[in-house]
Amino acid sequence: MGWVEIVIRSLSAVFMLFILTRILGKKQISQLTFFEYITGITLGELAGFISTDVEAPYMYGVVALLVWFTVPLAMEYVTLRNIKLRRWLDGTGSVVIRDGKVLEANLQKERYNSHELMEELRKKNVFNLADVEFAILEASGDLNVLLKSENQPLTPKHLGMKVPASRQTHEVIVDGKVLDERLAELGHSRAWLNAELEKIGVTHDNVFIGQVDAAGQLHVDLYDDKITVPVSDEKKLLLATLKKCEADMTIFGLSTRHRGAAAMYQRNAELLEKQVQKLTPFLKQ
Repeated sequence: MGWVEIVIRSLSAVFMLFILTRILGKKQISQLTFFEYITGITLGELAGFISTDVEAPYMYGVVALLVWFTVPLAMEYVTLRNIKLRRWLDGTGSVVIRDGKVLEANLQKERYNSHELMEELRKKNVFNLADVEFAILEASGDLNVLLKSENQPLTPKHLGMKVPASRQTHEVIVDGKVLDERLAELGHSRAWLNAELEKIGVTHDNVFIGQVDAAGQLHVDLYDDKITVPVSDEKKLLLATLKKCEADMTIFGLSTRHRGAAAMYQRNAELLEKQVQKLTPFLKQ
């Protein structure tokens, strides 16, 4: 009968804690769902009681822990396919700003005041309510903000520019030690690394962290912050050379009297211009 009592008491506690946490609102559970929040707290408390309360039977604590483990696990499986139950257990987002106007009713429903709202907006680098198109307080307690179109940051896509995909940067020097395996994965050797370090006038012993980016360029942070590492101009020089070649072919095409040669120069100048446009975002990185 003791085990049954523990199961009943634990199930009752699950229900009561969930209701209380649901009433408290989203601010109490940042990053966690309601169920995860109460489950985490209770499992920790039960583990503490099992460890310290030597007068209580040990198996009672085990039964309680199993209940608090089994119920959330079962709920996770059920909510994967039951949208209504998932919304009831995890909650749903609440719109708190629409078209620059605060929806006070929704704000009060979530126990949010104006100071807390402005604080969350400032965390998103938003200081003017009029700049906000839409803001929603998620079930996790996070405030997600969509700025109006005219206030959104300008991106290469807005300018019709194509940029190369970002790739992972790899460390090849850490604490002054060369990671030869990482170099080999990138297709480089110790000789290549030494040559790159020689260009900037340092040795790997003086490098705190050395990284190779997606373009194959080496970037280093030195132990001595007073030393300024020279910036490589190879890409800029290559871009300038390509543009000069394009300009030269255009001039040759305009200056020659031979129609066939003029057409050839013009055609190649146009082809080179297209390639320069594709390479420009990469060479300007």
